[in-house]
Amino acid sequence: MKEGFNEAMKKGLKKWRLLPMIAALAFILSGCGEPFLSALQPAGEVAQRQYNLMVLSAVVMVVVIIVVSIVYSIAITKFRRSKVGEDVIPKQVEGSHTLEILWTVIPIILVLVLAVPTVAVTFALADTAEMEEVDEEGNRTALVIDVRANLYWWEFNYPDQGIVTAQDLVVPTDQNVYFNVIASDVKHSFWIPAVGGKIDTNVDNMNTFYLNFDSESAEEVDNLFYGKCAELCGPSHALMDFKVQTLSSEDFDEWVAAMQEAGEEESEPENETIARGEEVFGNDGQACISCHAVSPTERAGNSPGPNLATFGERSYVAGILDNRDPEESREENIKNWIRNADKLKPGNTMGAYNEDDLSDEDLDALTEYLMSLKVYTE
Repeated sequence: MKEGFNEAMKKGLKKWRLLPMIAALAFILSGCGEPFLSALQPAGEVAQRQYNLMVLSAVVMVVVIIVVSIVYSIAITKFRRSKVGEDVIPKQVEGSHTLEILWTVIPIILVLVLAVPTVAVTFALADTAEMEEVDEEGNRTALVIDVRANLYWWEFNYPDQGIVTAQDLVVPTDQNVYFNVIASDVKHSFWIPAVGGKIDTNVDNMNTFYLNFDSESAEEVDNLFYGKCAELCGPSHALMDFKVQTLSSEDFDEWVAAMQEAGEEESEPENETIARGEEVFGNDGQACISCHAVSPTERAGNSPGPNLATFGERSYVAGILDNRDPEESREENIKNWIRNADKLKPGNTMGAYNEDDLSDEDLDALTEYLMSLKVYTE
């Protein structure tokens, strides 16, 4: 029986040997990340300053761990009972003024090393005075974007330009972009990990901050960053993503002009199928038009559903289904979303449309119409 117990203990110990390896592997992998999504690969001034604070904190903590480990190792080796004997009592240092001062002053110094740069950076990043500056004609000189978080999508309103987008945020590089963030329903949190943040979007008050998108870092990720909701907000919190497209200042001005022009003009459908899809979209029975706008200059603020003006250009459907696949896959993604929105994003306010609500023929036409909604393509 004793032999069996020893054998079981050996097997158990062999299994437990895997635990440190798994823990080390998890620690190493936690630092991995793609540059379009990783906070450890900063892509702008704000992200870089926040990253520097993280590095400073990590260095201080590692130094403390090393010092404590050395003291601990000396204590358990130098004063082992087998080494100094059974009756030896080490010198007692209780009440030592030197040690009392030492372990009081050192923590204070470490706290100051962390606190001073943290407070300085916090106040610097909170300075949004530039967003109120105006030129001689009274026009605001900085780019300001109003962000509204909804269950489970994002609206981006450019008030000075008079345009609105949803799900895909478009920004210029190498300049400060200011954000006013608020929520329509519950508390969310606006975060673009590679560029900086995060900041809460509250229902009752508006928060303000700025980001800067580095052009060289943007080129490395094909000018597409990922944003996320960083506050648990409901069953589809993990699916509340948005994409950030970066453009040069010149290209951004062209994009703004194209969006403004699209809001002023009414385009004719390219073919009968798209015309039929437009009719389906505007049919009160389908309720599409009651929640969604298709002009980039309509419905800013507390809209029932996302503005679809640039739907055909978006890289993802509903922020989760890849819209960059071949055309057949894109069509299937759109149809899948319309038929199964409640399953793909539980808790969203759109619901789903079955064959009784929307026939397959109307769904095909509606899908082609949605894919035709394009304003600007580089």
